[in-house]
Amino acid sequence: MTPTIDPARATRRKRLQLILLAAIFVLPITLAWLAQHFELISGRTTNYGTLVAPHAVPDAPLTRLDGRQISLAELRGKWILLQFDAPGCDSYCERKLYFMRQLRKALGADMTRVERVWLLIGEGSPAPRLLEAIEGTQVARANDALATFFAEDGILTDHIYLIDPLGQWMMFYPRDPDPSRMLKDLQRLMKYSGSG
Repeated sequence: MTPTIDPARATRRKRLQLILLAAIFVLPITLAWLAQHFELISGRTTNYGTLVAPHAVPDAPLTRLDGRQISLAELRGKWILLQFDAPGCDSYCERKLYFMRQLRKALGADMTRVERVWLLIGEGSPAPRLLEAIEGTQVARANDALATFFAEDGILTDHIYLIDPLGQWMMFYPRDPDPSRMLKDLQRLMKYSGSG
């Protein structure tokens, strides 16, 4: 004897399945709309530095203080913290150099993935005591191509710039930056980046 199927019950079951199937497709869209409409998603990023659309840094030759020619392309494969300042290096310039040195050290095992570069604007040479204090920083004379390239977002000497291991400028930090927030940016990049 075959069991009889209640047609009303079968119809309800099919409707319930159809409603569940529709909910699977409609619910994510509805939740996303509600989150945006009620500003549950702020749209803010977690980085501290200002992101720029990555674009390749010009590969122009630079002259080091010892007269040797180098280029930023030689540093590809590493993250580069870059600053532009006069050789006289005022207190703000020194603070940026100090931040770059300390940030690199604070990365611990990842510090070898970061290079520091100071490009000099103008004539003269930095004080020997300063060069000693920033040992390991690449110091060279800036050229017009690089100065023009980085100056598009404001006063060249205000910022510390970040170049990725592919040789693309991707971020800069504000004047008088918060080093702890800069460190969080760098730690995040070291953690999630397979390069550099």
